[in-house]
Amino acid sequence: MLKSFRFLLLLTLLGFGLKAQVHQPAVEQMHQPTVEEQGLVKWLTFNEALELNKKQPKPFLIDIYTDWCGWCKQMMRTTYTDQNLAGYINTWFYPVKFNAEGHDTIEYQGVKYFNPGKEPRSTHQLALKFLGNQLTYPSTLFISNNFQFQLNTSGYLDNKQIEPILVYTVENIFRTTAYEEFKTHFQKAFYDTSKVKGPETKWYSLSEAQKLNKKEPRKFIFDIYTTWCNGCQVMNKTTFNDPKIREYLNKHFYLINLNAETKDTLTFGGKTYYNTGTNGTPFHDLVMELSNRNISLPSLILMDEMMKPIDTLPFYISPETLEPILSFYGDNAYKTEKWADYVKRFSEKNMEKAQKTEKTEKKK
Repeated sequence: MLKSFRFLLLLTLLGFGLKAQVHQPAVEQMHQPTVEEQGLVKWLTFNEALELNKKQPKPFLIDIYTDWCGWCKQMMRTTYTDQNLAGYINTWFYPVKFNAEGHDTIEYQGVKYFNPGKEPRSTHQLALKFLGNQLTYPSTLFISNNFQFQLNTSGYLDNKQIEPILVYTVENIFRTTAYEEFKTHFQKAFYDTSKVKGPETKWYSLSEAQKLNKKEPRKFIFDIYTTWCNGCQVMNKTTFNDPKIREYLNKHFYLINLNAETKDTLTFGGKTYYNTGTNGTPFHDLVMELSNRNISLPSLILMDEMMKPIDTLPFYISPETLEPILSFYGDNAYKTEKWADYVKRFSEKNMEKAQKTEKTEKKK
């Protein structure tokens, strides 16, 4: 599944200098681990990864294991031997293989951790910091490069289980969405074969939307995406196809799917734009202007009926989050009401509807 689309991200962005030089320590050069021992992932020690992160920040994937853990070895033989999965991890993470019962001294965020025990199965202090009393092996940690986000998982992870976590971490989806919510939509987008019920979401070309707007003024939404952005694909397949979202969009907005890397010549607001590769980026000049040269993927750029900017919504957005936002702007509540007040009222209104529906169902 990964090799068909999501790991195009790996090949596309390598051209922008996102490369890290990984130096194996002398001991590892003497004994080259087999694929069965470490899979195809280029594992680092904790100290190596921390040093590399100072020069080129990346998220951390930390495999916490023990020498006696059978499922740890099984994960190396299966999950981490997938070529596409390992390639993605090697490119976008600093992968750390951390023995929870090892005796290395590790300085993490200004504190030194070590293993104070002498007995064979004594636990390293850093393992206790990460796992607390839940010493389950394997455990896998996903940590952002600035250490402000951390997601812990316990037990064996197969490809289908680890994929959404990798994307969630790399594409900064943790900034907007809880993991369980994103995972649900990720699985639906890439593994659910059921078809969309009801009318499809109406997508417009830029020229078509501008032409229609002269006869029937509506607000615009630019969906800024790329073919290699996984969060973009999840949004397109689930958020925009959610029945409530679809119905509201079709009625109130012109929804424009705009590939940030398109080579097309585009005319907007009486001005013509090209993909000139400004500042060495692959992004179209129109996208650069719409985003004020601060591109996040995916992004939704909202404009009013006069094609004047209203707001920019960066990163992945779930249908649950997008619903009140669309209503806030589509119903022009943004002109008279503060967002905090509106979303509170919106939630209360939806709760009342849900309670009425529940009462009706009970009577039946």
